[in-house]
Amino acid sequence: MEYRTFGKTGMRTSRIGFGGIVAAKIPQEEANRAVAEAIDLGVNYFDFAPTYYDAEERLGPALKGRRDDVYLACKTAERTSDGAAEELHRSLKRLWTDHFDIYQLHGVPNLEELNTIFSPGGAMETILKARDEGLVRFIGITTHFTDVALEAMRQFDFDSVLFPINFIIWHAGENGPDVLEAAAAKNMGRSAIKSMAHGAWPEGAEKTWPKCWYKPYDDPEMTKLAVRFTLSQDIHVLIPPSHLELWRMAVKAADNFVPLDKEEEEQLKAIAAQSTPLFRRTGEDIVCE
Repeated sequence: MEYRTFGKTGMRTSRIGFGGIVAAKIPQEEANRAVAEAIDLGVNYFDFAPTYYDAEERLGPALKGRRDDVYLACKTAERTSDGAAEELHRSLKRLWTDHFDIYQLHGVPNLEELNTIFSPGGAMETILKARDEGLVRFIGITTHFTDVALEAMRQFDFDSVLFPINFIIWHAGENGPDVLEAAAAKNMGRSAIKSMAHGAWPEGAEKTWPKCWYKPYDDPEMTKLAVRFTLSQDIHVLIPPSHLELWRMAVKAADNFVPLDKEEEEQLKAIAAQSTPLFRRTGEDIVCE
């Protein structure tokens, strides 16, 4: 497993992370085996959230005795100080830990919610207090939209950003390059999601990956190209989709990673030109929910 220095945090993170939702909605024994498999492969970055079904309840027992082997990146979708405090302490209890390495504002969709977070009584008050108390080491932001990410970086010196880095969203939605450039200038840790996103599930289609709200690539060749595209960008860790089988495909695609060549880049640009991205640059331009 290759490791990269996660921006100014100094953490050495595996280039492939483990999304906590992979452990959700499966028996505890299966979750234990999935987590052990990831750690044994060298994966040390675990990203999760209270909104991922029962993922936190599964990850706590699964990580028993392995806490020092991993970095835990948790999130809050609460926007008020009181709500974030309640969610933070509940997550700490569920994960059987006394601190999170990164605590992230989860999925901020627009500037209005961002302003609420930074207003008096907003969630940032709780997160800053938690950092002072040692409950949180670093602070991050997650969003799907360029305008929100850039404004968040302007308002606060975040340690990390989690953002969709996907070849269709990048080329057809013009969403991603500005965020990575701004984050790199601030030496922020950069996590990538949606690398394997194909598009919205067609209306009436069977959702063959029920924990994945979008249709993922699950063909080995396209998966490998999609993952290599994301790893070819200026990121530190890639978080694959929400099923163990898809996670394993991403790990395999990242083996012996080499950046895309020009012919492969043109191939993906052509596919993107015929595709509809999940997201564009702003919350008002959302394509799929």
